[in-house]
Amino acid sequence: MSAGAVARIRFAVSCLWEVVASVRVLRDPGDHAVHLPWVRRVRPPLVEAGLIDADGGLLWQLVPARPRYLADFLTPSPAGLIPDLAAELAALGGTPTDTVRAHLDLYPGERTPTLAALYADPPAGLRRLTEEIEAYWRIALAPHWPRLRLLLDADVTARARLLAEDGAGALLNDLHHQVRWEDDTLLVAQRHCLAPDVPDGPGLVLVPSVFVWPSVASVSAGDAPQLAYPARGLGALWEHPAGVPDALAAVLGRGRARLLTELTAPASTTELARRSGMSPAGVSQHLTALRAAGLVVTHRRGRALLSARTDLAEALFSATG
Repeated sequence: MSAGAVARIRFAVSCLWEVVASVRVLRDPGDHAVHLPWVRRVRPPLVEAGLIDADGGLLWQLVPARPRYLADFLTPSPAGLIPDLAAELAALGGTPTDTVRAHLDLYPGERTPTLAALYADPPAGLRRLTEEIEAYWRIALAPHWPRLRLLLDADVTARARLLAEDGAGALLNDLHHQVRWEDDTLLVAQRHCLAPDVPDGPGLVLVPSVFVWPSVASVSAGDAPQLAYPARGLGALWEHPAGVPDALAAVLGRGRARLLTELTAPASTTELARRSGMSPAGVSQHLTALRAAGLVVTHRRGRALLSARTDLAEALFSATG
């Protein structure tokens, strides 16, 4: 990577990346154990809609299980930090015919009739694909998107701070054990990674992802190279918080202890109110007290204020759990 490309590193949160990565989870859930609660919840309605399993639809056939090649045109470079499914689908639908065919040529084996139809008429196939993605999104991801979005936003905030404090090298070396930055080179230990040098122009787009875990994924085609990596805090994403420790409730009061228990990942006041059954005003009052005690820190992400447990709060949980 050139110095100019490093200087233009940016983050983006992408709906299409979550669609594509989550389909891979459904294809091989055994390799993504952290997401099994989600798989059990969404697989039946997706099967009923004909979107996954057996022959599935076009989306299902385009997204193979790891480590096989995945067409780069499925994940066009996101335009900005704020995710916008409609904008990403418009970019996908506008993929040039030659690009679609060139990427399909990289798939091994004989094409299924569905993929052959996409190859023969890419504009019509892309219209079908965007319709399938919209249906998939409504069933599999839209009900969970507020929780997923908070996690992704929190990851961007934490890594942007690391970039500001320690520079691009520290940021890149902190992304994942398969990613290493040394001697002006970004090394990605990954199959099907044929990325050329990143010139001075577009820089590199870093995409935090919930479902790409436990690996990383890269895209070298399109306007800018992309690297999708697992967002922080995935371990507790689908867990129901444990009961409030009695010792913690005795010290803090049950309401404040309940909120700390819920903060397994950064969350907004509205989300905490929904989970805890408290009013937003009550949650806000408790969070103010917890911040004053050094147990919670709050930062802004766009229009949302996200609260997270501090190291002191984690130590307190360890002592009382």
